[in-house]
Amino acid sequence: MPPPNIFSGHAFSGPGPAREEGSLLGGRVRYDQFTEGYRTGLEPVLMAASIPAKTGETVLEAGCGAGAALLCLTARLPGVRGVGLESDPETLALAERNIRANADPDGETRIQVVHAHLPDIPKNLRALTPTANGRFHHVMANPPWHSAHGTPSPDSRRRLALSAETTAPEDWARALTKWVLPGGTLTFVLSVASADRICRTLLENGCGSIQLYPFWPRAGREAKLVLVRAVYGGRGIFRLRAGLVLHETDGRFTAAAERVLRDGEALPESQNLSRPCF
Repeated sequence: MPPPNIFSGHAFSGPGPAREEGSLLGGRVRYDQFTEGYRTGLEPVLMAASIPAKTGETVLEAGCGAGAALLCLTARLPGVRGVGLESDPETLALAERNIRANADPDGETRIQVVHAHLPDIPKNLRALTPTANGRFHHVMANPPWHSAHGTPSPDSRRRLALSAETTAPEDWARALTKWVLPGGTLTFVLSVASADRICRTLLENGCGSIQLYPFWPRAGREAKLVLVRAVYGGRGIFRLRAGLVLHETDGRFTAAAERVLRDGEALPESQNLSRPCF
């Protein structure tokens, strides 16, 4: 049985790079992506399902790609706004297209995208922050973590999205700590092999209350993907959560994973994961 796919769509030919018109969250989110190069995986949808934002709050995503995480987040939490940072101009344009396609009935969009190449963040982003001190309620990122020593992808967009060739996840974490409010959360989805370095960076830059939420490919299998959550100014103890088993033995998504990836529910245990510990 082929692995399940969270994206449903069909190819479309038009101006610019070829793209697929499709959807996420079982059709709740209209979502186009490029037919070649980087393809949206589980990570942005899982990350969006973990964010503890409340009505009226704004979430910053670094490396937002075509907008999958922010669109899934605002579909689950309609009272939340989002700002994305993206370095590839064509991907940024696609994100803006996806945002317009998911506008509210009155035409309002609750997500904005800004051109930026992490870890450098433009100072004019401060104008989009929801508070007087120029910080966001929460930040999230699925940074590039594939080894720069591996065989690089021939596709420039895929290489930019996945390879830590020019920057490391801890560089992103260090930069993003300067953009979150005290008591706000920083959330990263990345390789387990990168988790120790990003946790150390967060602790060195004013964060604490770190929690790890593993994603198990199958029951009894080693986790390769993990969600790291920290609180800016947090002083709580380190916590390792039970996590989420993604697949049954036959390759299908588990019922718990289906509720997150298809139905748009929050991650299991997210109430505990989201609670700031000071």
